[in-house]
Amino acid sequence: MLPTLMKHLLKIVLLALFFVFVSCGKQKTKSQLDHQIPPEVKNDALYHAIHRLAKEEPLSTILEIGSSSGQGSTEAFVTAIRENPSHPTLFCIEVSKRRFSQLKKHYEKDPFVRCYNVSSIPLELFPKEEEVSRFYNNVPSKLNRTPLPTVLQWLKQDIDYLKREGVPQKGIELIRRENGIENFDMVFIDGSEFTGMAEFDQIYGARYILLDDTCTFKNYLNRERLLKDPNYTLIEENPNLRNGYAIFKRIKF
Repeated sequence: MLPTLMKHLLKIVLLALFFVFVSCGKQKTKSQLDHQIPPEVKNDALYHAIHRLAKEEPLSTILEIGSSSGQGSTEAFVTAIRENPSHPTLFCIEVSKRRFSQLKKHYEKDPFVRCYNVSSIPLELFPKEEEVSRFYNNVPSKLNRTPLPTVLQWLKQDIDYLKREGVPQKGIELIRRENGIENFDMVFIDGSEFTGMAEFDQIYGARYILLDDTCTFKNYLNRERLLKDPNYTLIEENPNLRNGYAIFKRIKF
């Protein structure tokens, strides 16, 4: 009787240890994308610029990459669109499932807001560690305020999240295909720190291109490219607001 009881107790202990191990393992795979974050573009110069353009310009399609839970730049877009006589449609991309849930719930009563829980680009278009390291070491930017190992950990975290959660990829391509869009009227690039350049290639040709974080890896080179592009003109920027922003308008649309 005693040996049998001990066997049962041993099984219970081993089972408990197993669940503790599994639980700890899950905790280790948690990323920043599993958490809500406060809005960054909120009642500042960029917020007001977004609101002004989205309200006054004759737009049809707007793409926001990196909507988070919808309390920052998304709010600026939505409140402006409500007053725009052209009644544009806002397409929101948010890769974080938790933030997307709040985003969709917040704007469920606004039919002109279409939310997509997707990755803007496929995994194969993410930069390699060597590319990020080369930028970090050769281009003085506000990214240098963060140690390189931490920056590379951010990159790994983004890639691991996509693999773990199985979020649909090629989000920009999906939105364009589903809605018959060749060029968006306005695009705001403010998603992952590491996807900005690949996103830019896919939205080039938009009437307005808004870039946040122009002083980091995300949009530094995109800004440089547009400054040299005869098809676009810089209409507003502030490199000193957080990590900088810039707004470009296509000259011939």
